[in-house]
Amino acid sequence: MYALIGTWRMCLDGARRGTELLRDGADAGDAVERAILTVEDEPGYTSVGYGGLPDRSGHVMLDAAYMDGRTLRMGGVISAENIRNPIALARKLCGLETNCLLAGRGAEQAAVSFGLPMRDMRTEASMAKWRRAVAEQPEKLSAYQGHDTVCVLALDEAGGMAAGTSTSGLFMKAPGRVGDSPLIGSGFYCDASCGAAAATGLGEDIMRGCLSYEVVSLMKRGASPADACREALETFAGRKKSLGEDAGSISLIALSPSGEYGAATTLKLFPFAAGRGEAAKLYAVSAAKPQYKAVSPEEVENEP
Repeated sequence: MYALIGTWRMCLDGARRGTELLRDGADAGDAVERAILTVEDEPGYTSVGYGGLPDRSGHVMLDAAYMDGRTLRMGGVISAENIRNPIALARKLCGLETNCLLAGRGAEQAAVSFGLPMRDMRTEASMAKWRRAVAEQPEKLSAYQGHDTVCVLALDEAGGMAAGTSTSGLFMKAPGRVGDSPLIGSGFYCDASCGAAAATGLGEDIMRGCLSYEVVSLMKRGASPADACREALETFAGRKKSLGEDAGSISLIALSPSGEYGAATTLKLFPFAAGRGEAAKLYAVSAAKPQYKAVSPEEVENEP
């Protein structure tokens, strides 16, 4: 049995390509990388890769991570610029005993040493939006408004599992700001013996709960992917409310070693792409209706 799940409507084409690879016998890592590469290369998706929205200084800074569920090794890229496909570098760094998580200039130099393509990740559309934002000077930055991480989890026929994330981060973030996406346990976690999980939303909140690791821990104790996502999110939201805060903007996905997948969200609607022994399709969950259901692209066309 093979399976794959990825965050947001923007992941659908990549998820379909990933499940095609899995169907043809590829390993989980190939499927994860292909799915995310597809999103990174599409400038219309302004929160990931080429065409990503800049930080406050006008630079498109990229974060990405990859984890092999069989070895528990990971690779990651933090605050790097001009790397065409940061997920490709994250995967190459995975497996190294040291220097597997690189930031800034070091990550860029590593990409060049691996022969990975480099490019200016800014587009005229992304810079025009940045110029407007500079003029308006927004007082508060919000997740899901120009910021949505692509996260992909995959299981292959041999039982291998992998997780990957990629983002250009919060639009108009302070230079140097890093969210949860490249941080193991917060933005992603993958253990082929019990499951994989990933998170999208406001990274500052997700990091406070180490939510991806929490979801995998719940699956290890016997929870289904959907139940694990819901329990982790409800527990964390309850803790935030006890501190006088709202639940925040967070969505979680998870995948089990048997190919079962699930998701949970604090949002009115969270679309995701998933396939289990078949091509990926679009589904959605909401805070009010936690059971996921199939949806058409038209039904979620206003979502990322």
